[in-house]
Order: sequence, then C-alpha cells, then structure tokens
Amino acid sequence: MDIMLFHSTYGLRPAVRAAADRLRAAGHGVWTPDLFDGRTFETVEEGMAFKDETGKDELLRRAVLAAAPYSERGLVYAGFSLGAAIAQTLALGDKRARGLLLLHGTSDIAANASADGLPVQLHVAEPDPFEPDDWLSAWYLQMGRAGAEVEIYRYAGAGHLYTDPGLPDYDEEAAEATWRVALGFLDSL
Repeated sequence: MDIMLFHSTYGLRPAVRAAADRLRAAGHGVWTPDLFDGRTFETVEEGMAFKDETGKDELLRRAVLAAAPYSERGLVYAGFSLGAAIAQTLALGDKRARGLLLLHGTSDIAANASADGLPVQLHVAEPDPFEPDDWLSAWYLQMGRAGAEVEIYRYAGAGHLYTDPGLPDYDEEAAEATWRVALGFLDSL
C-alpha cells in the first residue's frame, strides 16, 4: 500500500519518521512531506502560530503538491492531528483514495462530500481536548452520510498525541495498541 503520511502541528519530528519506518517495515511505501519547510516546534502553541501564519490554504496547497505525483496509485492518506485533518481533506477530494488513517485528529466535512465506501480508521484519546465527544459524534455521522466506512478507536487516559515518544502525551501501551490495529487496517485494504 502507498501511504502519504502528514505530520502534526509540531512539524516533521522524529516520531513521524519512526512511524514511516514502522509502516515501511510492514511492506508499505510511505511519503512524509514536510509542510512546514523544515520547521519543528517544542509546543502546540508555537506550531499553531506557525500554522496560522502560513494559512490553511497554503498548507493544503503544499499537501496536494506532495501527493499529486503518487495519487494515481491510489493512496492511503494518513496523518497525526493537524496532519490527520489535512489527510482527511485530501482523501475526501481524491476519488482514487484507498483509505484514510487518522491519528489524533479529524476535520470539518463539506456538506456535499462523497466518500463512496472509503475505509476510514480513527485513533483518538479519550478524552481529547481537541476532539471532544460531541464533535466526534457529529463527525462520525457526517462521514457515514458521505459514504465512508468508519471505525473509531478510543484510548482512555492517553494524551492527545500519545503515539509520539518525544512528547509528554506519550502512552506506550496506547501507542502500541494503535499501531497493531492500524497495521491490520492497512493490510485489509
């Protein structure tokens, strides 16, 4: 499977590269575009300020340009937090998308979005201040109306970016459970 993996608001950190290596070791082709032009951040606030300064449209433009050379292959779009939101936007706009793997994040869904049986898997902390329960319920219903086949996995007590060992949110047990389930999902596509 060919996977386009987008980083979080912290930037293209070692944890993203390690995740890509884990996916490659499982036999997948993986690309990790750097939407922040080499910048990484120590705090969410710094990363969000850079994201806001750069602008959502510019980040999406960069993501589309990164994915375009590979999209004819039928990509699985994946991402961490902000990168998951970007992956979701691209997957819903790419009729050749093979799947969508969301780690720690979701995004708004256009009223006219169509996902036509797109397999989607979401892994998120419970609770998660960035993905509250009411938001996730509405998101799930909207994705279903768009035609996606959605699975949601919640990890009680984990922090928002619990798969990143370099952050305080890291939860080894939840991270390993996430990767076991996610690799099974990718193998099923």
